[in-house]
Amino acid sequence: MARATPILHQNNLLLTPRTRTSHSLFNSPKPPPPLSPTLTSVSLSHHRVTRVSTAPLEHAPPSPSPDFRPEISRLKSLRSTLSRSKTLTDKLRAIHADSRVKRFFTVGVSRVLNDYLKLGDYELFLLKCVVAAGQEHVLGSISESVVEGDFESARGLLKSALYGLVEMIEKWDVEGGGGVVGGRVEEEVEGKEVGALRKLLKTLGEMERFYDCIGGIIGYQIAVLELLAQSRYEGHTINWSKHLNESKGCQLLEVHPPRVLDLSEDTEYASQAALWGIEGLPDLGEIYPLGGSADRLGLVDPHTGECLPAAMLPYCGRTLLEGLIRDLQAREFLYFKLYGKQCVTPVAIMTSSAKNNHERITSLCERLGWFGRGRSLFQFFEQPLVPAVGAEDGQWLVTRQFMPVCKPGGHGVIWKLAYDRGIFQWFYDHGRKGATVRQVSNVVAATDLTLLALAGIGLHHGKKLGFASCKRILGATEGINVLVEKKNLDGMWAYGLSCIEYTEFDKFGISEGPLSSHSLQAEFPANTNILYVDLPSAELIASRESETSLPGMVLNTKKPITYVDQFGIQHRVPGGRLECTMQNIADNFFNAHSSRRCEGVEADNLDTFIVYNERRKVTSSAKKKRRYGDKSFPQTPDGSLLDIMRNAYDLLSHCQIEIPKIEGNDKYADSGPPYLIFLHPALGPLWEVTRQKFVGGSIAEGSELQVEVAEFLWRDVQLDGSLIVVAENILGSTTMDENGDPKLQYGRRCGRCKLQNVKVLNEGIDWTSGHNTYWKHDVQRFELLKVILHGNAEFEATDVILQGNHVFEVPNGYKLKITSGNSGLDVQLNPIEEKSMDTGSWFWNYKINGTHIQLELVEL
Repeated sequence: MARATPILHQNNLLLTPRTRTSHSLFNSPKPPPPLSPTLTSVSLSHHRVTRVSTAPLEHAPPSPSPDFRPEISRLKSLRSTLSRSKTLTDKLRAIHADSRVKRFFTVGVSRVLNDYLKLGDYELFLLKCVVAAGQEHVLGSISESVVEGDFESARGLLKSALYGLVEMIEKWDVEGGGGVVGGRVEEEVEGKEVGALRKLLKTLGEMERFYDCIGGIIGYQIAVLELLAQSRYEGHTINWSKHLNESKGCQLLEVHPPRVLDLSEDTEYASQAALWGIEGLPDLGEIYPLGGSADRLGLVDPHTGECLPAAMLPYCGRTLLEGLIRDLQAREFLYFKLYGKQCVTPVAIMTSSAKNNHERITSLCERLGWFGRGRSLFQFFEQPLVPAVGAEDGQWLVTRQFMPVCKPGGHGVIWKLAYDRGIFQWFYDHGRKGATVRQVSNVVAATDLTLLALAGIGLHHGKKLGFASCKRILGATEGINVLVEKKNLDGMWAYGLSCIEYTEFDKFGISEGPLSSHSLQAEFPANTNILYVDLPSAELIASRESETSLPGMVLNTKKPITYVDQFGIQHRVPGGRLECTMQNIADNFFNAHSSRRCEGVEADNLDTFIVYNERRKVTSSAKKKRRYGDKSFPQTPDGSLLDIMRNAYDLLSHCQIEIPKIEGNDKYADSGPPYLIFLHPALGPLWEVTRQKFVGGSIAEGSELQVEVAEFLWRDVQLDGSLIVVAENILGSTTMDENGDPKLQYGRRCGRCKLQNVKVLNEGIDWTSGHNTYWKHDVQRFELLKVILHGNAEFEATDVILQGNHVFEVPNGYKLKITSGNSGLDVQLNPIEEKSMDTGSWFWNYKINGTHIQLELVEL
């Protein structure tokens, strides 16, 4: 029996629940009855679909909240007037005609701003926009009094430096001071308030320029109020106009579970797609949206106490940003091993000023020598901060005068910002056609072949956008991918993939209750924000001078805004800020047909596509801090570590290695994982490559294995304890270029390690220590076996038992070989032959055989 789910008002349409016999894209549907909008939720496996039909009704929906409707109308009129003003002078004249602006900017205020603060016309325009938008309290006024016209009363209550200066100047004038001594005024002006004012002007300027496509500051406030008004409808509103491009011109709109390319099912196609991705690496760029504030992580600098962005989270021995580059370099190393060519991918990183995000990220890159890639292959573009608003009245939240609470405006600003800052052209200058996009908190996105297959399919088939998706789990703050079918007013049928954010589920009648076969969530795959994007297609959307360049605008007021005011009092209020969602650029890539596709829409017929894989090969995020005693693991560093261990089990258990299986998260709520295994991604990154380097042996429960070397052989190794192998030259060696920057040369003078028929026995990790933080790989040990390879050093151990605490440190240019001797270990340290200095005494030779990669061990 189909389950009816309530859907409510949209513009001049009314969506109401009604149960009816459903049909799918795969059966010939009956046309929907007129004036009978429906939504039905049913199981995909039974060829039933979730449908949202939007047939017009004879009566209009309730009006928006009367609190917002007059203000929206007033601001729209002002925006229209400003849009017709061609010069800054015209704009100033137009905005000063606004009644709010006239009342606020008295002669005294204007004198302070013009004569003493020396603000330019554009800066004055920005401040007047704030007042015109109804946010005069940001500048220190009592907005309610001003609105009511009792300006003198409001002025008597003002505490801001702005009005303090007005009164001081008036006093001097009365006393006949006339020309005030410049030093006394400068002393007042250069205080904290004026510093805050200057910072506010910078924020406002960025805001006005970036949101120019919707009317700047005024347009931002209009969008906020419209979304707030929309949420005031009884039962909420489906905001298709924000989620689906130009959907107002649509008679019928339906949502279906999308067809996906399941990499776990069609493994041959998955292997072929991954090879396309490797082959196409010279055509690809990499984009990282790192501008988010990541408040849920609660990350602070242990030395200074300052808040840190997510990119700086120390995870598994390195920051999350280092992990992104490490995954990228593993793919580049694979390309080198297959084709013998150096391929270095240009990386564009979107930052923000939140938590000194931009400064910290650029400083990290500089400190690490730009990862041996060179400064020229990195491009940074800083997203603007936007004011947070209260959910009740749409007023900007402020900590004190001139200091609104500001946060990044969501990762969806990435496309327009990239266009504004010339990022697309920068990619073209490096010969790139497409790009992969991933978020820093997802630590498993590059596992095995998912990311390579995603890019490979996008490049090979000329797609405009691709998603990497998986099964959605309860409790994860992630949206869903959907197939949208709509009939436009011109009679054309449009099809395309889109996303519904988790914050919008209630507007679609999707509950966050337990998943079941009858749950809407169970039918749709998770949106993970791992994307492939065709750069010219994205640039075309980003360059539009309309709101389509800001996809998926939403106002999420479900999470309270926490801030501290000037008196040190903490506030926690319902609120949000205007955000955009980068994945909803897909709403601009629908394919139109003259008739309905009754037999379904094949992936080949769409400009967008979805690859699907096991969840822990696609997404596991370190987004939020796990509180002490909390049994919940999703999207925490602790939970993502367990998924990494599960991936290690899946990888190595297929290599004839005996290893304990990871059980459910509940078992590890009060203890660490059963073992720690960290393998450098350049050992693959494709698992079929890694599995040829590991064969036989066992890993006991409570063991620790870390392999930081790409040229590695494991044959019948039994590990019971801790084994760590680290190389300086994991992927190759660095040389200085003409600019004095270090450049990594793949495959040259790599460190190497071979372990054959070796038993490693030691006490390993102290699992009882309260100082262990497993997801940081910060643990206390009783004993370990550690191999340190300097430069192109090599280590070999054959037919030996290595028991107890050992550290073998091998110098550059030497091979350390350990075998069994008559009285224990036979240890030999010999120089590497000159002819083998660059290539090593042995190496793995990679060859493509059909859709697979085969390795051959070459001894020199």
